[in-house]
Amino acid sequence: MRVIFSHGKESGPWGSKIRKLAEVAKHHGYTVDSIDYSGIMNADVRVDKLIKVLSDIKEPVLLVGSSMGGYVSMVAAQNQLCSGLFLLAPALFMPGYINQTYAPNTEHICIVHGLNDEVIPYQHSQKYAEISGCELHLIQGDHRLNTSMPEVTDIFQTFLKQYQ
Repeated sequence: MRVIFSHGKESGPWGSKIRKLAEVAKHHGYTVDSIDYSGIMNADVRVDKLIKVLSDIKEPVLLVGSSMGGYVSMVAAQNQLCSGLFLLAPALFMPGYINQTYAPNTEHICIVHGLNDEVIPYQHSQKYAEISGCELHLIQGDHRLNTSMPEVTDIFQTFLKQYQ
């Protein structure tokens, strides 16, 4: 199974958060990719890029997205089957984004969101969790979740173990 990461608006494909989670995924035997969206500021253009990448992959995938990458992963999963979604402070229900309703083709969605997020209100993830019944972890931390990475890593490991 392959884990595909989608980074946020102002980060890169191999930022510290993705590197740490990629280490965890590799440790558990997963193949890892991280899509480079550098220079693409429009979230829905990023969605198109991820859908194109997914159309060429024949093995099962888990999508992991952070911030805008969470939105990208969620919307791409509406068009492509994936085994699961792991979203960090996803940019759901944000003004200016085309998709405001979400129906991904997966049964397992796990969202982690910091209670002190200054960019995307945690209530957006809470709203989606109430609508969908997905797994939601509201934890101490800001938008980047850097100070919460040990907890994020533990949650991610638990998420990955479901697929082994």
